[in-house]
Amino acid sequence: MGSAALGLAACTPKAGKEYVSNQSQPADVSSYGKVSQHLDGIGLLGYGSMRLDSYKDENGNDVFNQEKMNTMIAIAMEHGINYFDTAPAYLEGQSEILTANALAPFPRESYKIATKCSTQGMSGEAAEKAGREMFRNSFKNFRTDYIDYYLMHGLSSRQDFENRFSGLIDMYVEERSKGHIRNLGFSFHGSRDGFLSLMELHEKYHWDFVQIQMNYVDWNRDAEFLYNELDKREIPIIIMEPILGGRLSNVPAAISDELKSRDPQASIASWGFRFVGSYPRIAVVLSGMSEMEHLTDNIRTFCDFKPCTEEELEFLRGIGEKIMKYPIIECTGCQYCMPCPYGIDIPGIFKFYNREVNAGTYVTSKEQEHYARARRKYLAAYDKAIPTIRQADHCISCGRCVKRCPQHIFIPRQLKRINDYLEKLKQDTL
Repeated sequence: MGSAALGLAACTPKAGKEYVSNQSQPADVSSYGKVSQHLDGIGLLGYGSMRLDSYKDENGNDVFNQEKMNTMIAIAMEHGINYFDTAPAYLEGQSEILTANALAPFPRESYKIATKCSTQGMSGEAAEKAGREMFRNSFKNFRTDYIDYYLMHGLSSRQDFENRFSGLIDMYVEERSKGHIRNLGFSFHGSRDGFLSLMELHEKYHWDFVQIQMNYVDWNRDAEFLYNELDKREIPIIIMEPILGGRLSNVPAAISDELKSRDPQASIASWGFRFVGSYPRIAVVLSGMSEMEHLTDNIRTFCDFKPCTEEELEFLRGIGEKIMKYPIIECTGCQYCMPCPYGIDIPGIFKFYNREVNAGTYVTSKEQEHYARARRKYLAAYDKAIPTIRQADHCISCGRCVKRCPQHIFIPRQLKRINDYLEKLKQDTL
């Protein structure tokens, strides 16, 4: 179908209990939405299974909402979303099983599985042993004899590759030759030099695809460079964090007004998806759809997909530069830093802080209008959002979280900055 838009009537998102377990014949992907130009039979919009709401059981363990995932994935399949991205590390180790359960009613050939070897922080024999076990478990969890897209998770450089995958790569290449891995690639978090060192291995291993972080904020940093390097090698690109873990769906009020003035009917998030989906080398755009509203909004965006004009791309790159000037912590809520050994809710604290900055309710000084009321409201909202025992003042700067953060945030420093700010508010010395 290429980039031709379908009528909205064909794209109205469907919902309901009838899709939970008895929907086994989804429509052909070519009948819905924008189709990938580079990966056959795949919709441009992919489903990320990193985030899902949960509740605590009687033993204090997180229980994830399987029924909700069943419903959402069934609706996704009905609307041509057939690429499902997961990893052994997601959802406290449960993402593969939850995703597999939701896909079980559908014919295996009707969807594509993308999963990973998540050995971050390991090396040598330990990484090889863990990697082989993850590989076996992925096949077991999905009850399949092939994985469509297999990724080495979170590579940062050739040295990182050699430390973690030197004992595994020959197995992956052999499994690809046997058809057990249909496509082999990696997801990337690192510097430009690190990326180029991995590109040097392309001739030897032939990366079938590469997954990078790209959005209209990161384009102004490394995303343009990464995109161009992959494009000139004609390597299909899969995009993660197109809206920065939700940050680009909840932008500062002034930015929101600017986007709404362009198109009052479009959601804020849709601008981020249109931006990345407009670049021709992009094969799949991943969205971590944890709520039904995310799914339905994305279906509308991609079913009636309108590529950005060159003028709109330039406009969004300018918006990205403006967002970078806000004092926001660049957390995407990926949870890689969790659990904190001291019980701190790191993503929750950052989310609260960013939300207040975006909403304009961040207290800046005693000179601002209605300072006393704003101060009381801010402190009360923080205590409500983050339980006392999980707040920033419990950080001892152990640094365990820093090594895990794919955004390279120096988390203890940011937690201290937030705590210092809160202490000034409490002592009324701002």
